[in-house]
Formats: sequence, structure tokens, C-alpha cells
Amino acid sequence: MSVRQPKNRFLAMMALIIAGEAIFFLPFTLPRVFRPTLLDVFQITNFELGSAFAAYGVVAMISYFFGGPIADRIPARNLITLALMATAAGGFCMALIPSVFIMTLIYAFWGMTTILLFWAALIRATREWGRTDIQGRAFGLLDGGRGISAALISTMGVALMSQLLPADVEAAGMDERVASFQYVILAFSMFTFLISILAWFSLPSGTIEGKHNFKYDLAGVLIMLKNPVIWIHSIILLCAYVGYKLTDDFSLYAQDVLGLDEVKSAGVGALGIWLRPVAAITAGLLADRYLSSRLIIYSFILLMIGGIATSSGFFENIVLLPYVFLFLFVGCGAYALRVLYYSVMEEAGIPLVLTGTAVGIISVVGYTPDVFIGPLMGWLLDASPGVTGHRHVFLVLTGFACIGFVASIWYRILINKGAKSIAG
Repeated sequence: MSVRQPKNRFLAMMALIIAGEAIFFLPFTLPRVFRPTLLDVFQITNFELGSAFAAYGVVAMISYFFGGPIADRIPARNLITLALMATAAGGFCMALIPSVFIMTLIYAFWGMTTILLFWAALIRATREWGRTDIQGRAFGLLDGGRGISAALISTMGVALMSQLLPADVEAAGMDERVASFQYVILAFSMFTFLISILAWFSLPSGTIEGKHNFKYDLAGVLIMLKNPVIWIHSIILLCAYVGYKLTDDFSLYAQDVLGLDEVKSAGVGALGIWLRPVAAITAGLLADRYLSSRLIIYSFILLMIGGIATSSGFFENIVLLPYVFLFLFVGCGAYALRVLYYSVMEEAGIPLVLTGTAVGIISVVGYTPDVFIGPLMGWLLDASPGVTGHRHVFLVLTGFACIGFVASIWYRILINKGAKSIAG
């Protein structure tokens, strides 16, 4: 199979970057930055929000498995454009401030639009863009650019809400809070829809040349299911994704533990997102030079240090130290891992022709935190309100970081022993 490169590689990568983040603005960036406001406006608990995330996760688990082979058969432009439009439609419904039941259904719908239609297509298109020689840079640019997009939109969202609310945020009435948050949701939804148009005109119409029959796809699945590298890769992804998901707690931690108001705590959430492009681009550049599998080990060490320091509570009352452990250790470790666990695919010997299928299999295990981490985090925060609940959340992070550290060492051993050819 030959791969047709886009005529304008810069424009194609820009479209992948912006689309790759826009698709998740509504389901994840919104609650990550505005979690206290979302809970207040929708009149729901942390556990109820976590249950909505779980609905997303259940649909996503099914979608990962089927979305991979689909991405190996249908051009990325078609899948990405449709996914963005459908996700934006869910956002317009969310702006109506529906009941928790309807919001849960919206999250389940987003599980299909963002994963079945989108995720494997994005990874495959990025891997094709990076060819065989600059995989680290390709995924570093993708996630670093996605981080910049998320940070810009998050910052603008915070600025929009601060303009709509009175100077004394605590004095704002419920009607003002609801109206301002509706404008933020609508802004995110409209942006997502506009990016679908950009994707349609920027991505090549025939990124994938040639067709696969079902028998070939099934053979590819069986080949990879037999290789231990795929399963260790899945465990690494799972532990890394727990770290990323728990960055959702940054803004609420800032309010409950550090005593900041809604706007300032949202600012902390946005500031954390600004670390993502720095960590991602740096990790991508280093990966092409020092091997992704080695850098994964170091990134889990960062997560362990940040998790231990934050869960212990020893540094909560020391000026700036909580931010150091949150941002430089937890944030940088989690964001670097997002680049590394896909850039390592070339090092692990996964054939380009089976990228979508490999991503589907790895993701079924690796993204299970979408099912359980939201309810678990919500239960921990509701069961022990305030400081104690947040310490428990970061204790969970520490445990998964330790498992990921061990798995990443095991992964390196397997590769060094020669178990890196997925096709052989």
C-alpha cells in the first residue's frame, strides 16, 4: 500500500493539531477548566459528573475496537470532519443545561463521535505525516499544538466568563452564572463546528490508497493480539492516561485546597494546560534522539514524585510549592507521556498498514480510565470533602504511576530482547 502525502504538509498538520484538540473541548477541556462552575450550574455532584464520564468511557471502549479497522479503510478527512460536526451538535444540546440524565446521554454520544469516528483516524494520519524518520516530532507537534489550542481556548473561555460575571464573583446570582456558562459552552461548540470545515478543506481526500478486505483486517488483529509488546503498551497507556485524567482536578484543587475563587481556580486549570505544549514538544524532540521508550520511564518518575508530594499534603501551606508539584511534576509528566506512548510505535515495530488496528487494540485496555477514573475521582472527592479528598485522588495517581514505571521498564526489556516486530 502506498501513502499519498498531502500537498501542503504544514496546513495538513495544522488541521490535525486543531481538530485533534477541538474534538475534546466539550467533553473534557470544559469540565477540566470550569469544573467548579459546571457542578454549580448543572446542580450535580462530582460523582454524577464522573458517571457521565463513565458513560462516555463505556461507549468509547467499544468504539476503540471497531474504530481502528475503520480508520485503516476510510480516508481520515471524511472521518475527522463528520466527527467534529457531530460533537459540536452535542455541545449545542449541552448549552441548554439539560438534566443529568440527558447530559449523561450526551457524553455517551460523544464517546462514539470522538472515538469511533475520530481517534484512530487522527493517529494514523499523524503517523503517515511523520513517515518513518520523524515520528517523535510528528506526535510532539500534534500534542504540543493541541496543548496550545487547548490553552488558548481555555484562556479565552476564562476571559469570557470573567467579563460576563460581576467583579465580585462570589456576589453573582445563579442566573448570571448559568447565562455566562451557556455562552462559554456555545463558544466551544461553534469553534468545534468551524474546525470541521477547516479539516475538510485542509486534509488530503485520499490519505489512504488501496482497500483492505475484512479477512485482512481480522488477520491483523490476530497477529497483534499474540504479541506481548501490544499488551505492555496497553498497560503503559492505561497508567499514563490516569495521570492525564487526574489533571482534571487542578482547578478544583485550587479552589478547595488553595482557597481561590471560581475565576482564579479556572485560571489555574488553564495555566496547567499551558504546560502541555511545552512538555509535548520537548518530549517529541527528545524522543527522536534518545528513544521514546527510555523517556517514558523518566516521565513516570516525574508522576510518582508529583503524586507523592501532593498526596502527602506536606507542602500545601508553603508558598508556590503546591504549584511546583502540580505543574512541573504531575503536569509535565502526564503531558510528556501523551506524546511518547504513540511515538514509540515505530520503535516497537508496528507496521504502518496496521496502525489503526493496533491503536484500536491498545486503546481498549489503555483508555479504560474513561470508564472508572471519573466515578472514582468523584466518589473520593464527595466522600471526603475538601483537602482529604484531593489527597486521596493524588494517592491514586501515585499508585498508577508506580505500575506504569514497572511496565515501562518491562517494555524496554522486551524490545531489547527482539520482541519488537509486530508482523514477525
